[in-house]
Amino acid sequence: MARVELSKKACSVNPLKMSQPIGGALAFLGLNKCMPLLHGSQGCTSFGLVLFVRHFREAIPMQTTAMSEVSTVLGGFENVEQAIVTIATRTKPEVIGICSTGVTEVKGDDVDGFLKLVRQNHPELDHVKLVYVSTPDFEGALEDGWRKAVTRMVEELVDAPPPGSAREANRVNILPGSHLTPGDLDELRDICEAFGLETTFLPDLSGSLDGHMPEEFSPTTIGGASVSDIAGMGRAAFTIAIGEQMRDAAVALEAKTGVPFRVFDRLTGLAPNDALMALLMKISGRPAPNKIRRQRSQLLDAMLDGHFSFGGKTVAVGAEPDLLFSITSFLTEMGATIGAAVTSTQSPILHKVPAEDVLVGDLEDFEHRAKGMDLLVTHSHGRQASERLHIPLFRYGLPTFDRLGAAHRVSVGYRGTRSLIFDIGNVFMSEIHEATPDIWADNLASRGEGSHDDTPTAAH
Repeated sequence: MARVELSKKACSVNPLKMSQPIGGALAFLGLNKCMPLLHGSQGCTSFGLVLFVRHFREAIPMQTTAMSEVSTVLGGFENVEQAIVTIATRTKPEVIGICSTGVTEVKGDDVDGFLKLVRQNHPELDHVKLVYVSTPDFEGALEDGWRKAVTRMVEELVDAPPPGSAREANRVNILPGSHLTPGDLDELRDICEAFGLETTFLPDLSGSLDGHMPEEFSPTTIGGASVSDIAGMGRAAFTIAIGEQMRDAAVALEAKTGVPFRVFDRLTGLAPNDALMALLMKISGRPAPNKIRRQRSQLLDAMLDGHFSFGGKTVAVGAEPDLLFSITSFLTEMGATIGAAVTSTQSPILHKVPAEDVLVGDLEDFEHRAKGMDLLVTHSHGRQASERLHIPLFRYGLPTFDRLGAAHRVSVGYRGTRSLIFDIGNVFMSEIHEATPDIWADNLASRGEGSHDDTPTAAH
């Protein structure tokens, strides 16, 4: 069991974490026809907008209540009301997802009370769902904001089924953590469909941020989980939650609808995917399809091929808690050792990380602890540490803005795990320096062997 430590520095020098409002807004981006609204200053929203655009390379719909110094002191009701009315009138969303920020949390704005007044003053907006989540950015991290937002979606948007109503035996709900990419969600959907199951993802970034070309422009999100799909989640036979961060949402869904659930700590690796397939076989009543069995066999072969590259390597990892647990568990199963583990926020999963200790800190702490390692694993902000330490960097997590295809990377399921073996294994292999005749000559010279004086001549 890993020991969890907290950095004792007075400030974050080079932040590893993204803020709670960013996590909440990202979750709302997984809803169809949604407009995320950050209740705070324009700068708060601009930061998140730039972050998402650079990572996903897509147009990102986000709005702000544009709090000024005066409105922050006097209270933000007028800003919230005006923002909601303007958004509803101009962009016509089905959902407006509202996330608080540090400035409004410190002031103590009663946003729930604001929304009741907005409903009273504007009955013409009754068709628009308003979902508010408290996400102060002076505590927690992206994962916390995502967790709170999804839990709030369940509470506000899911309908409780009538007593005695029948469930859809072939439908499952999937609650993905913030560490899963749109590509991961597509892979999970394909796996479930192979068992004859229909899925409802909440949120569903694979529908809104998967990089497709829409037929026409929309000022709101294009694709993702619709309000009607979310409302019907209570009719599903089972809920699969991925990541410890999704436990609260799964519990809330079960309490409201009675749908049983199971939380998977991770879906990267052989054992957790075997457990997933066993669950899907039980839910569907079908054996594992031949293509799934084939993928498992291919993963076993890839593990055999790749362990020569992973064995004996020491890796430093900096990531959000669920992503940290997933990638470190995978690396140790492949034969590597976790020499440093740094994360952004507290989580029960941290004690399960296969390392001596886990530090809740920043990238400066990460860099100090990573000296002498064979590989760094973190997002793109770790590139400076990689350059200074002369250690290769495997970019993993959000944001990844200096490489293409971050949203399409797949690391779940048998195929995703296999791809991760190849991607990281190739980084290790690229660091192996082939011996050349010059190197051999230098080595011989350093040992005093093969000098010119020892060379035979014709006279001899």
